[in-house]
Amino acid sequence: MALAKAEPGKTRVGWIGTGVMGASMCGHLLSAGYQITVYNRTKSKAQALLDRGASWADSPKAVAEASDIIFTIVGFPKDVREVILGPEGVLAGCKPGNIIVDMTTSEPALAQEIAAEAKKRGVYAVDAPVTGGDIGARQGTLSIMVGGEAEAVEAIWPCLERMGKTIVHHGGPGAGQHAKLANQIIIAGNMVGVCEGLLYAYRAGLDLEKFLQSVSAGSAGSWAVSNLAPRMIRNNFDPGFFVEHFVKDMAIALDEARRMNLSLPGLGLIQQLYMSTQAQGYGRCGTHALLLALASLSQINWRDRQGNPGRSA
Repeated sequence: MALAKAEPGKTRVGWIGTGVMGASMCGHLLSAGYQITVYNRTKSKAQALLDRGASWADSPKAVAEASDIIFTIVGFPKDVREVILGPEGVLAGCKPGNIIVDMTTSEPALAQEIAAEAKKRGVYAVDAPVTGGDIGARQGTLSIMVGGEAEAVEAIWPCLERMGKTIVHHGGPGAGQHAKLANQIIIAGNMVGVCEGLLYAYRAGLDLEKFLQSVSAGSAGSWAVSNLAPRMIRNNFDPGFFVEHFVKDMAIALDEARRMNLSLPGLGLIQQLYMSTQAQGYGRCGTHALLLALASLSQINWRDRQGNPGRSA
């Protein structure tokens, strides 16, 4: 029997992980009329959703027991393994026909392992990591990269449409994770360019707002230039995506590249720069905090800058 498509008022949805991204993403499903059961390690971070009508469960297993489709978006692969495959994990509470959707950026091999374990129980597993940051999560405009069986992907599609604007099914289990890792490689290189361009403009004595006005409309324009560079200028390094999570993503990508006998020297260098950013205490800041680490190499105190120093500074 074919899986039924998700439908508000009928499909029970579970949600695990209500952090910077997850709270907004779950909120869109709640607004659409889905019955939601949530779990988060820190209950207070789910309070806004509970106030809007979501129900609380005391474990991932309990979430699964109350749900038809269970979404997870947590921090690291070890968290994914615990939340889904652990003794009190999602899979332990699933029944045949349930669908697990992991939206964490994680390891392709782990996504494949989860799908294989789920299949033994008549459960479907989909990997669907996202890109677009906190802004995309709030606005429901994320790009969602999907891996898994077509039948399960089709069933969850109405939910994905509430969270994202661009949704692409890339193939079987793990394919979504591979697409996301390639995405992170592109973002990593772009972020270095944005930060170094801003530092150059500052040291050259340019007005940074005018500089952004020029480059954002040209071939150097990018999501990071439009959305993160203004934050850098305003000294707002709050996370849309944590540095420590980005370091994790690049490590996974490099491990996968080695497995595929693929040389990515640029990514290796950029990961070192981000590890330095983390070592300087910015691990829980947004990825654009790379600017602060790069600024320190030229003895620029970016946070306390006064005006532009000119070329002789």
